[in-house]
Amino acid sequence: MPSALFTWGGWEGHEPKQCVDIFVPILERHGFDVEVTGTLDVYLDPTHLRSFDLIVPVWTMSSITKEQETGLLTAVHDGVNLAGWHGGMADSFHNNPGYQFMVGGQWVAHPGNIIDFTVQITNQDDPITAGLSDFALHSEQYYLHVDPSNEVLATTTFSGERLPWIEGTVMPVVWKRRWGGGRVFYCSLGHHASDFDVPEARTIVERGMLWASGAR
Repeated sequence: MPSALFTWGGWEGHEPKQCVDIFVPILERHGFDVEVTGTLDVYLDPTHLRSFDLIVPVWTMSSITKEQETGLLTAVHDGVNLAGWHGGMADSFHNNPGYQFMVGGQWVAHPGNIIDFTVQITNQDDPITAGLSDFALHSEQYYLHVDPSNEVLATTTFSGERLPWIEGTVMPVVWKRRWGGGRVFYCSLGHHASDFDVPEARTIVERGMLWASGAR
């Protein structure tokens, strides 16, 4: 039976527990044994971490100790997989560039805050985005500093209405990558749990978790 670990906490505005409550049952329906914890100390137990196929961090901002960070990075490097979304994975632990390197990007802005924007599916052959078309979302349009080695599956284009100097900037929204022996998936959507009422957003994260775990 595949297994997954969800860690949730940090800034409550991103509704971490509500998002966890969406995706835990989805993985359980796919046959996963799921553990949920509200502490980062779980990263201090290498034997326990290596018992999981997938780690899903849902932890915005806050801080992580060097020992906790090392435990997580080592587990993923050694073959435990990682998947997450929005600020729960790419707006975490601002003082930890090693963590950001593993994720493949870091949030830096969302011009205009909650706005209407479009997500463009740029790879329709990948199992995470296959069969999906471009779709609209009313949420935060994330501007990120991203790793050029990411394999990008979907993007969004900034209009320049709020910040004219970024007009036409094409920004990755969904990517996958490797960190040592581990698979890493990220989707920048999901400011509130209600973002996942949009079927495409929910499907991308569901498929991304399955890809990362090796189940898809």
